[in-house]
Amino acid sequence: MRPMTGARYAGRKRVSNAARWPTLFARLPFKALLAPVIGIMKGLTDPMVGLLMGQTAENLAHRFGITRGQMDAYSVRSHQRLARAQDEGALKAGGGEVEALYDTKGNAYALDDGVRRDASLEGLAKLKPFFDRKYGNVTPGNSSQITDGAAWLILASDAAVQRHGLSPIGRIVDSQWAGLDPAQMGLGPVHAATPILQRHGLGLDDLDYWEINEAFAAQVLGCVAAWKDENYCREQLGLQRAMGELDQEKLNVDGGAVALGHPVGASGARIVLHMLKLLKRKNAKRGIASICIGGGLGGAMLLEAA
Repeated sequence: MRPMTGARYAGRKRVSNAARWPTLFARLPFKALLAPVIGIMKGLTDPMVGLLMGQTAENLAHRFGITRGQMDAYSVRSHQRLARAQDEGALKAGGGEVEALYDTKGNAYALDDGVRRDASLEGLAKLKPFFDRKYGNVTPGNSSQITDGAAWLILASDAAVQRHGLSPIGRIVDSQWAGLDPAQMGLGPVHAATPILQRHGLGLDDLDYWEINEAFAAQVLGCVAAWKDENYCREQLGLQRAMGELDQEKLNVDGGAVALGHPVGASGARIVLHMLKLLKRKNAKRGIASICIGGGLGGAMLLEAA
């Protein structure tokens, strides 16, 4: 028998491997390989911790003991508040805040159609958890709606206002960006708004109104719970005591993204504009608009009416 050289061995190995390919292909999970990739799911998954944003909301619900009933009740309230605002004409197309509403075919609408006027606890209770199907409580009904949208604001310095004779609708008094554990990203508004309050000597209820973008009902309720939690305020915010309880009659008074929708990338500008319009409408002085951001970030702005 001739000794097998390196070249002959490599060639025979290639033939052997080739003969095994049909077996290997037969064993591959083709359903998994051919499953469609949902872009929004990829985009809303944190690459550092590998969690969908909804899973981080589940983390907050677990951390602060937020129940399914509380999430659903908050969501029903969001729909009710938006419906009331629409009925009062506050969010009507061409009304000064919402300039135009169109669908992909160019049809015009007077009002956004995300609101569910028949939303009820009984109806939401029928929905199944989406992000943690076995143990979770975050459902499509107590999460923000992913919608299309755009927001446009013009920022100008005092000098530009004077030079061009502009009529501002309000003023950005202060702003803050903050970071925290990506697995707890929904608490970003707490970490961003708290330093602003400290710098201006304000408490939670020293403001007329608050906007916290409703990525998830659990996330907004988690922010409210964090400010009430003595340990969280000491250990995570460096405070001596809890901030206290945010009056929810001042929070998202016209509903929020659970009912109106969350146009990813535009929500920050939208809630700032909405806060300024709200202050003018209610003849109020100041408020904070804040948002949680995937990756463990948060942003907040202290706003004053013109």
